[in-house]
Amino acid sequence: MAIFIAILAFFFVFCFFSALLKWNEVRYRRKGLPQGTMGWPVFGETTEFLKQGPNFMINQRSRYGNIFKSHILGCPTIVSMDPELNRYILMNEAKGFVPGYPQSMLDILGKCNIAAVHGSTHKYMRGTLLSIISPTLIRNQLLPKIDQFMRTHLSHWENKVINIQDKTKQMAFLSSLKQIAGMETSSISQPFMTEFFKLVLGTLSLPLNLPGTNYRRGLQARKSIISILSKLLKERRESKEKYEDMLSCLMRGNNDNNRCKLNDEELIDLIITIMYSGYETISTTSMMAVKYLHDHPKVLEEMRVCAKVLTRIAFLLSFFFL
Repeated sequence: MAIFIAILAFFFVFCFFSALLKWNEVRYRRKGLPQGTMGWPVFGETTEFLKQGPNFMINQRSRYGNIFKSHILGCPTIVSMDPELNRYILMNEAKGFVPGYPQSMLDILGKCNIAAVHGSTHKYMRGTLLSIISPTLIRNQLLPKIDQFMRTHLSHWENKVINIQDKTKQMAFLSSLKQIAGMETSSISQPFMTEFFKLVLGTLSLPLNLPGTNYRRGLQARKSIISILSKLLKERRESKEKYEDMLSCLMRGNNDNNRCKLNDEELIDLIITIMYSGYETISTTSMMAVKYLHDHPKVLEEMRVCAKVLTRIAFLLSFFFL
């Protein structure tokens, strides 16, 4: 009898969950939408997406083609892996397509981050952003600072057993902090880094504001980071010292080249977005590069030879142009 009840209970549970899956598929079965699966209500396919990483996209593309639908991070999503379509969307911004991002990302990065605004607001914020990463500034200021920082940071790795993933995450964060606010070892860098890592995890989670969730921690981390940056802005305004970094440039602002002076909310959201945008890609790429060069010493030696040759060429060209 007990076995029969257990089998019956299992059957009803199976039917219930099957009905939920079917209901969620029917719910988003609209004319004109591409093929794909939507997973569970609310959760969608978030678990598979986070667990499989890039393989999730590869598997879905093999089943449904370059364009498919899904439900990720609490949002119904159309995924395009078609280069031509992606180029068209990016080149025709807000003309037929308006970029959208997961709700958790928008909530934690802020309503004034460049990914969340459109129209004229997006235009002047983009102009402001481009003004601090112009080719001249990159060549004369950013690259020399990054080179100096990297040499100093990597010198502490010598003759030590290190966790390369953790180290590259720290390196990416501290490098960004140095370029943006001219600091890497100040009293606020460590608490800032701790809260920033929580913020990153929060953007890659379901927008469920419940105790113990990454989303809740991400929102709390955002509040802490806003407090840190607000204090920094106040100190900068009260100080008579001149700073040569991105933050100083953004605070000055002017009306040339599509630049407008940002208010504090826009300024803070833009700083968070800049750091967020470069953090994951830089840390992951750096980690793989270090691992590859460690595993292939011949490649490392060839890179050193190429670097010496390029240095000599640059030295000779400097005399030629002088």
